[in-house]
Amino acid sequence: MIRTTLGLALAATLFTAGAAGAQQITVYTAGPAGLAKNLAAGFEKKTGTKVSVFQATTGQIMARLAAEKANPQADVLISASWDTAVDMKAQDQLLAYESPNAKTVPAALKDKYYVAQGAAALAMIWNPKSGKPKPTDWSDLAKPAYKDAVTMPDPASSGSAYGMVSGLVSHPSYGWKTFEALKANGMIVPGANAQALNPVMQGAKAAVMGGVDYISLGAKAKGEAIEVIYPSSGTVLESRPAMILKTTKHVAESKQFMDYLLSDEGQKLVADTYLLPARTDVAAKRPGWKEIKLLDVGESTAQKRNETLAKFKTTMGLK
Repeated sequence: MIRTTLGLALAATLFTAGAAGAQQITVYTAGPAGLAKNLAAGFEKKTGTKVSVFQATTGQIMARLAAEKANPQADVLISASWDTAVDMKAQDQLLAYESPNAKTVPAALKDKYYVAQGAAALAMIWNPKSGKPKPTDWSDLAKPAYKDAVTMPDPASSGSAYGMVSGLVSHPSYGWKTFEALKANGMIVPGANAQALNPVMQGAKAAVMGGVDYISLGAKAKGEAIEVIYPSSGTVLESRPAMILKTTKHVAESKQFMDYLLSDEGQKLVADTYLLPARTDVAAKRPGWKEIKLLDVGESTAQKRNETLAKFKTTMGLK
């Protein structure tokens, strides 16, 4: 009886200790909800650490982080805008960590404080059933043939769309005249990426200016009658940075999550969504690093972001 009682007591103690030691991290992520779910499930299976996911647009995530400033909830952040990481590092909001799994990530896509999960290119998404000529460059969407037939994601909601706007307006070949011409031609900005793409898939509009390629490539794979066209003069590659917030209370687990994100398994999950994996040694299911002509654009800043968004809002007549 004594042995049984002691055994039960020991078992209860071990169970309590195990439960107390169980951890959960919180990941805020912009991007495919299915990817976030699969990464969370795979990480929990590998480590036993649960992952609570908040998936939304970059704009919604940044608003939530600001609202929670006095009581931070997130441990890891994955943004759709590279500028997010650059700005947060400058504001001393990130924890330094360099994953050993980042060896084959290009130097331009990693820092001591953040690393790309993957990347997406901005493209023209065209519905071949629209009766409109197939566009080959950005300027085609401002031509009379595309009068009132173009949509674009709102850069205030979409981090990727902001990357495109920031890149084009800072490039000498484009500038604000590009968006002024598109506005004059009747382009509308209905919301985030899905709100811009849906009218084109449904046939109400003919093309998206600056659609995120992985979303459209995934939709096309499911049978949607759309084509993803990379502008002949070049486009913007918007890398999606992952970072650990300095306010995390789960440092070890957050570092493990970053390692998993960049592992063979994690990067394959990224590739399965038609994103371009950050690691160059992981196969992509879409046009890769060498197949898309990119524009040479500089980095943005928080101040420049605010100025760019305000100017875009005025140019496009948004409320």
